[in-house]
Amino acid sequence: MGGEPQEGIERLLRAIQELSAATHLSEVQQAVRTAARDLAGCDGATFVLRDGDLCYYADEDATAPLWKGLRFPIESCVSGWTMLNREHAVISDVYADPRVPHDAYRPTFVHSLVMTPIRTMAPIGAIGAYWADNHEATADEVSLLRALADATSLALEKVSIHRELEQEVALAPEAHRLGRTDELTGLLNRPGFSDEVARMLAERESAAGAVAFVDIDGLKAVNDLDSHVAGDRLIVTVAEALRAEVRPDDVIGRIGDDEFAVFAPDLDAGELWARLTPALGGLASVGTSTMQAADDLQDALLAADGQMYAVKRSRVTASS
Repeated sequence: MGGEPQEGIERLLRAIQELSAATHLSEVQQAVRTAARDLAGCDGATFVLRDGDLCYYADEDATAPLWKGLRFPIESCVSGWTMLNREHAVISDVYADPRVPHDAYRPTFVHSLVMTPIRTMAPIGAIGAYWADNHEATADEVSLLRALADATSLALEKVSIHRELEQEVALAPEAHRLGRTDELTGLLNRPGFSDEVARMLAERESAAGAVAFVDIDGLKAVNDLDSHVAGDRLIVTVAEALRAEVRPDDVIGRIGDDEFAVFAPDLDAGELWARLTPALGGLASVGTSTMQAADDLQDALLAADGQMYAVKRSRVTASS
């Protein structure tokens, strides 16, 4: 586009619009490689990214193959020189310039080039324009390529932020699940249990149901005399026993180190106690309470907790 500054500016503006709309690296690469050729009126263009101490030739648009997909030490190529020195290079004869690795260029059509860094502070890449003849790049060509590099820097930053947001969105359901789940047993934790009961009751016409409070018997002794590994096994055994006994619509959670809770809609306290106690086989004490309203959950758990301790005391008394 040499000699046609207005056309060059219009092409640059179109490239900036394409880059501003890019949300993925491939879209940035496509916009850059085609715009660079148009803006410089050259025979080939490359899009280079810095990869630690290497220059990665990520993409190209050229009349013949260049170096797409290859990596070179940053100290041994012109793109690396522009990044390390944070300035553009204008080379009219590649075989007369010591910055050029001549052996890498001999298989190519390239005789002249312009290389400009993407971002002058801490460059993250470079854009190269190549000519098949001896070409002295004009000031307009260099300025347009530098402006393209500045727009590319902003686009890459936006793509990076977009990718981070995509990852956060993708991970959000898992993070939410982990925030509601007990790691050892896979049951709901205390907040998860309360949230799930509230969600269930919001979808039901009636909040009537039974609540159970379950406390493992002798967990501290197992931890102290055997090991915490043995204690964890006991916790998992109780969790599995409860999980096997509850109905699909019941809500079960581990709400403390040795404490579990169950909400069973449409059951009364006696029915739930009769269902859970035999399933635990003496591993834990169970107390139950009936609730009638969604706001009664915590009070019902306290009542079930009180009954559980009464059962536990009666067992101690009977064995002494």
